[in-house]
Amino acid sequence: MNASIQDTAADLVQVEHQDHATLVTLNRPQKMNALSASLVDALIAAVDDAHAHGSDLIVMRGAGRNFSAGFDFGGYEEQSEGDLLLRFVRIEQLLQKVATSPAVTLALAHGKNFGAGVDLFGACALRVAAPDATFRMPGLKFGLVLGTRRYAEIVGKQVARDVLTQTRTFGAEEAQLQGFVTELAGPADHDACIARALEAARALAAPVRAQLHQTLAPTTLDADLASLVRSAAEPGLKQRIRAYLGA
Repeated sequence: MNASIQDTAADLVQVEHQDHATLVTLNRPQKMNALSASLVDALIAAVDDAHAHGSDLIVMRGAGRNFSAGFDFGGYEEQSEGDLLLRFVRIEQLLQKVATSPAVTLALAHGKNFGAGVDLFGACALRVAAPDATFRMPGLKFGLVLGTRRYAEIVGKQVARDVLTQTRTFGAEEAQLQGFVTELAGPADHDACIARALEAARALAAPVRAQLHQTLAPTTLDADLASLVRSAAEPGLKQRIRAYLGA
């Protein structure tokens, strides 16, 4: 299979275009692929690039020890609450772009994953986790509503209420029982997972698949964004983050 590799945004994201597929690798292993503003912008650009190439499949994966540690809090004290709000909005825009993609989207998770990284995993249609993968969504600890409705639609309201209220960590096997993980497979099996996903993606003609995805797309995108903005815009965001990080 011929491939061309394009590094985007100072190598924060590695984009590999293969025949009919685009592989997107979060490449901040020294920071556990935490979502900095630059990384989020690079991921949005990578998804747009995949769409421009007409990819049938978009794969999201992480370099190093895990898929993603979620929101990067580094230097948050030097940022205004408005700047932080904008960063959360950009993450929601990324999640919506992935969730409504005309391509089939596949996430490959391993290691410890948190917050917005779990939301990115959940925004993909196919969600493969290594047996060692764990997930935790602590956003409500600092009053943030991000990805909540999407997670609840996948696992059901009661399960979502239990997990999100306790902000507890859950493993890959539990995630599969929830339906949040669609398949358990370690890194050694990822190439086979990608091949199966691409075969499934190409089972329908691209225009037909795009129409199907549009029909199935969530109708709550504006409401999700509004809920996020309301939660993040509550006065004292930095104080809530400070309390969460100090807990």
